[in-house]
Order: sequence, then C-alpha cells, then structure tokens
Amino acid sequence: MEYIVEINGLGMKYQSLNGEINAIENIDLSVKKGEFISIVGPSGCGKSTLLSIICGLLTPTSGHVLINGKSLRGPSSDVGYMPQKDHLFDWRTILQNVLLGLEIRKIMTDENKQYALNLLKTYGLYEFKDKYPYQLSGGMRQRAALIRTLATKPEILLLDEAFSALDYQTRLAVTDDIYKIIKKENKTAILVTHDISESISMADRVIVLTSRPARVKNIHEIKFDCENRSPLSCREAPEFRYYFNAIWKELDIHV
Repeated sequence: MEYIVEINGLGMKYQSLNGEINAIENIDLSVKKGEFISIVGPSGCGKSTLLSIICGLLTPTSGHVLINGKSLRGPSSDVGYMPQKDHLFDWRTILQNVLLGLEIRKIMTDENKQYALNLLKTYGLYEFKDKYPYQLSGGMRQRAALIRTLATKPEILLLDEAFSALDYQTRLAVTDDIYKIIKKENKTAILVTHDISESISMADRVIVLTSRPARVKNIHEIKFDCENRSPLSCREAPEFRYYFNAIWKELDIHV
C-alpha cells in the first residue's frame, strides 16, 4: 500500500501564559495517494495545529511526519495549504494572484505560467483573469484560491476550514466544485472542518479526534452507493444519516 503521508507517534506541546499546553498526543495516521481525508474534533482540540505540522510550519515535540517516505523538515513543495480565507490581494488581478506562489518560490517558468493559465481555462475563470477579487463572487474567489495552490503543483492539499467563510448556500456549491477539481487533478487532500456533514460528504475517511490533547478516537471509512459521487449527492444518500449520527455521538456535542 502506497502512503503519501505517514504520521507516527506525533505529539505537540507549547508554552502559554498559563504554562505548558499539551495540544496533540501520540497520533498515528497514514494517508494513501489520491485519498481525501477529513479531520473533525471538538473546538480547540488541535486540528489546525496538526495541519500546521503536516505542512512544515510547526516542528512537533515528539514523533515525525513522512511525506513520500521522506522525513519532513520544514515546508515542502509537495504540500499546498489552503486557509479559511482566500487571502487574495485586492490590488492584484486574479491572474496575478494565481501566479503569486510561482513568484514566491521563484519557479515562474513559461511552462508553469501556462499550466496556471490552463487551470483557469479548465475551471471557468480564464475570462476573469484580468478582474480583481472584489469583482468576483465568494465561490469564484475560493476557486481562484485553489487554483493558486494547484499552480505550484503540490501532491497534497491541506484545507483548513477552507469553506467556513462562505454563506451556507454558496458553501454547498463550492464544496461540490472544489471536490471535483481535487479529484480530477488526482490530488491527495486533508480537510479540517467543524462541519460534520461537510466532512462526511467529501471524504473517503473521517478521522475523529478527542478533546485536547488530541488523539485519534475513531476512523470512519466512508462509502456511498452513488454512481457519480459528489458532496451534494452524498448528502442525499441513505448511508449519510448513519455516518452523521455515529460521528455526532463520538464528538459528544451538547446543544
């Protein structure tokens, strides 16, 4: 079995004004190439901290992360990160925003620029390439942010609450859109979300974490009997309610 991400015995402690905080403890997790993983857990349990470690922004206090079999030591070109907000610069056109990662990494070759332009064409934003972010809808901005991430050709996409800034109706449409792009580009994706429905509808597996310090509480294999799977079609599948109720109980959510 080919694993593109391997997390072994991962732990993270950090200092705060109130003393040492144990954020993550003894997490083991492997992700197959092309797999879509969702991570859910109680608020403040360390989900975003886990993503920051996987993308090389934080160094764990114990354990290690392997990307393509190599120990992760700092940010990797194999990993692309998509945060909660699109972070498009208002003074740059959509094309200039999409090319930003290539500029930062100093890989602005003709081939890479053409690849970015082809992504814009494929996913319906080419005619807006000379527009500015404020001229686009929230869904189109999020699509542009994903294309900016894809332009640097990462193998792994980390999505940190990437749709939570959108209104509910737009969010449903955008998750469908983004899911199809990720699958078409054959990327491996790890999504952190507070939304149980979102986690189930997009993922091949849902990882449920405990309260802080975060440990893996359970892993759900998500399978739907859908001919052409999409997040929207999954929400209507009879299996959806079973997965939702099981994860809801594990998170022990009280209203």
